[in-house]
Amino acid sequence: MRPPIIGKIRPGIKVLTKAARDKLEAVKIHDAGLARGDSFERIEGDITRATGIKTPLVPKNVPWFTCRASDFANPALAEDIVQRYGEDRNDGNGHRLWRFPVVFAFDDWLSNMPNQLVAWTKSGRQYFSEYGRDGRRYCKMYAPPVRDERANRAKRTWGGRTVILRQDNDIQDGLCDPQECPQYQGGHCNLSASFFFAIPHISGLGLIEMPTTSIYVLQKAHAAMQTVAMARGRLVGAKFWMSKQELEISRIDDTGKPVRQMQWLITLDAEIDIAALLDGSDRRPPALEMAEQAVSMLEGDREVRPDHGSVDDGTIEAPQTGTSESGVVQSAGSVPPSDRAGTEDLESEYLDLVKR
Repeated sequence: MRPPIIGKIRPGIKVLTKAARDKLEAVKIHDAGLARGDSFERIEGDITRATGIKTPLVPKNVPWFTCRASDFANPALAEDIVQRYGEDRNDGNGHRLWRFPVVFAFDDWLSNMPNQLVAWTKSGRQYFSEYGRDGRRYCKMYAPPVRDERANRAKRTWGGRTVILRQDNDIQDGLCDPQECPQYQGGHCNLSASFFFAIPHISGLGLIEMPTTSIYVLQKAHAAMQTVAMARGRLVGAKFWMSKQELEISRIDDTGKPVRQMQWLITLDAEIDIAALLDGSDRRPPALEMAEQAVSMLEGDREVRPDHGSVDDGTIEAPQTGTSESGVVQSAGSVPPSDRAGTEDLESEYLDLVKR
């Protein structure tokens, strides 16, 4: 179960299309909406209603993140994030959110960054992929509604619409194979993914979402999470830094030829000394050694030596003898030391450990 979402940070912006820029009314609505901090969806809807342009805005890839008050349940959080982690790089773009820390809530990378291939229609999702327990990706769809003959309407379903495996002439075995899927090959089915994370020092009972549609971002983020999990043992508690990096990517154009272009991609970095974590030495950490020695001496169970040996590890030492008050010869180990001497020895050994 994922915690509720308290806000959304977007990886880019939307700008006016050429058709919208040619209409003065659309430009005024766009500029006024940005000044108020409205979401791009609301600005787009206002322009469409006023001018009739169906698609007045298009996405634009930029090197910073968009954090707007309208995308948060508590608008003050957006301002707090930008003021705390944003900066002005004196490049003419103003005070922007270029880089910020994130902490993930799960050790499973797929829970931190769920993704699926989705084919949309005007009424909603038509087909969508889900991972099975075997790790394979399956193509799913909603089951057709069942009609209630007595009420002469569709039966109401509890807990949402029923999801079933897609099995038709195109996808007969239910497996999601983009190479053979007509929706994917036709450009109607595309990747949809989101990061879910918390930001240090930002209050709120929930996580923040960042959507992405880039397979390159998905691959690089997966590699970063797996590296940290392998070296550290878990993802929860590790602080990552989310930023953007301009990289050259390759894609296939409509003619089937590879095309290379520069694009700003979301990247994850972590403040972890991998070299220290991957130290191949099998020597026990000094701190652990000293802690075990201190516990053993304070408990008084056995004498611990620097090489982790004890008095009963098979080493034979020459006995030291002494004479009791009754004249009986005893070994030195059987003579009870005074309370003061024992206390002084423990204090001396403890102080010596602290100074190491």
